[in-house]
Amino acid sequence: MFPEAFVRKHLSLAEENSVVLDCFSGRGTTVFEALQMGHEALGVDVNPLAVCVSRAKSKAPSIGAIRARLDDLERSFVTTVDPLLSDEFFRMCFSETTLQQILFIRRELDWRNNAVDCFLAAMAAGCLHGESHRSRRVFSNRMPRTISTKPSYSVRWWRQHGLLPPERDVFSILREEADFRYVSAPPIRTGHVVEGDSRLSSELLSDWEGKVDVVLTSPPYLDVTHFREDQWLRVWFLGGDPFPCSATEGDDRHSNPDNYWNFLTETWLGIAPLLKRRARIVIRIGGKKLSLEAAQLGLQAGLERAFPFVNCLSSSTSDIRNGQLRSFRPNAEGTRREFDFVFEAVK
Repeated sequence: MFPEAFVRKHLSLAEENSVVLDCFSGRGTTVFEALQMGHEALGVDVNPLAVCVSRAKSKAPSIGAIRARLDDLERSFVTTVDPLLSDEFFRMCFSETTLQQILFIRRELDWRNNAVDCFLAAMAAGCLHGESHRSRRVFSNRMPRTISTKPSYSVRWWRQHGLLPPERDVFSILREEADFRYVSAPPIRTGHVVEGDSRLSSELLSDWEGKVDVVLTSPPYLDVTHFREDQWLRVWFLGGDPFPCSATEGDDRHSNPDNYWNFLTETWLGIAPLLKRRARIVIRIGGKKLSLEAAQLGLQAGLERAFPFVNCLSSSTSDIRNGQLRSFRPNAEGTRREFDFVFEAVK
């Protein structure tokens, strides 16, 4: 994961109107910044939350369309009978009225097929939980904004501190959030973000074969909790299960080093047809026990399977001072360092 400044730094070296690809789109930072800088932007991610947020950033509708859709949703709002209304976690996380509104927009928003609904869903997902004692633009009882804490932990913590869910109006908060987001104009250009396995990028983006100038991405980190587990409540809001998944359910490629490097090799093979004859590949990577040397060795070996010639132009290390895990558990174990690499690949 990287901030906006990281993307701007590396794209400042790109030629005008470059085609930029992020095959692990995540929060859509690469896509958004590339569009802001006047480039074409492509994104791929298998996680629905990442796809929703990235699409919202890459194809922002007009503020008028957002307001009109919110008015329509509020006029048509109806309550429902749902098992989650009696679930201990959901009852303590949201007030009854707020939860009814959340359940309603969860049913109504067709975020995969409608750009306005996608933008609203992304905003709602961002407001779904957070530090509600500090911000009124949060729907939930007190939770970290960055990570969806597990139900049992959350309920225990709320009971221990005598906390009740705040009364929040979802429609009013989304209007405020939309006005805040549109203080600055969105990018003029629009990007293209697809939902799917990064290893299938060349199939998912077949119209872009041989057109990509720059790959700027941050793969899932080795031996670290993954995005779907960390964001389980937001994934639920977008249509997933109402409980956390396990990071190891049916897949150990992010904890088993051999499987992890094989997964990334398959990803580089998957994006190779999309790249121009000569392209730049910028990668930020991390892991609990990963060293700079091991990271470079693993990446270089995988890239050399996908491209006839690969040259590492630069490598660097940065410390993580306030990672997601330590934002609410200061002594939690997590990735302490990230590694940045710039490669030149020639086909």
